Amino acid sequence: MTEILVIGSGLLGRAVALASRNSCETALTYNSNPPKIKGCKTYQMDITKSVNLIRSIKPNYIILTAAMTNVDQCEVNREVAWEINALGPKNVAFAARDISAKLIYVSTDYVFDGQHGMYKENDATSPINYYGESKLAGERFVQEILKDYAIARTSVLFGWNPARPNFVTWAVDEMKKGKRINIVNDQYTSPTLSTNLADMIMSIRDQIGVFHTGGSERINRFDFCIKISKAFDLDESLVCPITSDQLCWKAKRPKDSSLDISKVSRFAKPLNVDDGLHDMARQGMVVE
Repeated sequence: MTEILVIGSGLLGRAVALASRNSCETALTYNSNPPKIKGCKTYQMDITKSVNLIRSIKPNYIILTAAMTNVDQCEVNREVAWEINALGPKNVAFAARDISAKLIYVSTDYVFDGQHGMYKENDATSPINYYGESKLAGERFVQEILKDYAIARTSVLFGWNPARPNFVTWAVDEMKKGKRINIVNDQYTSPTLSTNLADMIMSIRDQIGVFHTGGSERINRFDFCIKISKAFDLDESLVCPITSDQLCWKAKRPKDSSLDISKVSRFAKPLNVDDGLHDMARQGMVVE
C-alpha cells in the first residue's frame, strides 16, 4: 500500500517526495512531464479530470501541491484557475473521503489582503486577486468535505527546480549574467525554502486544521534579493529598488502577506531567510 501520495511534481512536490521516500512508501503524480525520483512510483493524473487513481492506490496520506500559481495568469484565465485551484482540490477531497485518507492541502499567503501582515491562522481572509480567491475556495471545499485535513499556507516558495524558475533562481541567473534587476521594496512576505516547507508538511501530517508554514522572517522583496546576492556571492549593486506602482501587474499583490509561524513552530523549525538561502546554496540541484 502506498502510504503517501504527493500530487504535483513541481518544486514543492519534488521536495516532499524526497523528504518522505526514505521513511514512507511514496508515490508522486505529474500532469505532463514524468519526474524521475529514485524510490518513488510515479503516475499521471490531472486533478481537474479524474482522480480515480487515488481510489485505486488508497494512500494513507495525500499531499496536494499541484496548483496554478502564476498570479497574473490566474487573473487573466479565471476559468482555468478555478478548475485547478478550486475544483481540483474539491475532487481530491471527495476521493480522500471515500478511502478515509488524510489530506494535506498546500495553500497561500495570498488569501489575505495584505493590510497588516504577520497573519495568524484565525485572521480573516480577504484575497485581493483571483489567485487568492481560487486558492481560498480550494481551502473551503477541503474543510466542507473532510474532517481529517490540514491546510498548509505558505509564502514565496524558493529552491532548486529543474523544471522551471522561481524568484531566487531567476534572480541568481540574472545577476550571474551581470543584468540589473528591478525589485519592489514595498511588498513584504515570508520567503520559504522548499525543503524546509516539505519538512514542515511532514511534521503536521497527523495534525488537523490550518497551519502557516512559511519562513520565519518578514522581509520585503528588495531586501530579500540583497540577501540572495550575498548568499550566492553576486554583485548586490545589480539589485535596484522600485515601488509596486512602477510595475504593470495584471493582478494586485498584497502589500504585506507575511505569516505568523508560531503554531507550526511547535512541530517544526521554520528557517529565516539567511539560513534558507545558505541551505539552498549548499544543497545544489538535487535531481533524484
